[in-house]
Amino acid sequence: EYLKDKPRDVLYRLAGNELLWDQRIAVVSTYALIKNDDFIDILALSEHFLYTRHDLMQKAVGWMLREMGKRNKDLLVQFLEKHCKVMPRTMLRYAIEKFPEEERKEFMKR
Repeated sequence: EYLKDKPRDVLYRLAGNELLWDQRIAVVSTYALIKNDDFIDILALSEHFLYTRHDLMQKAVGWMLREMGKRNKDLLVQFLEKHCKVMPRTMLRYAIEKFPEEERKEFMKR
């Protein structure tokens, strides 16, 4: 909530840190923004972490993408159509967890 009306530089500093927990804090901190229909930072951070190898980061990014999708599914689908072929499977599975089964299967086939 603190960042709602403030610069978001701290998120990107944390994301750029080598410490896993700082990176995870950056991503999970976007939840308050997502709840206010502000998706700019989660989209940017999701692209930043598209190639992360750490499963805890894949899960965090997928989780926040899923939360964004609850508020704007079209935006999530656009993001997934652009990146689903390169994003880690764990991240993708978390992001599409609430999709109807057929739609989940279609994204997982890609």
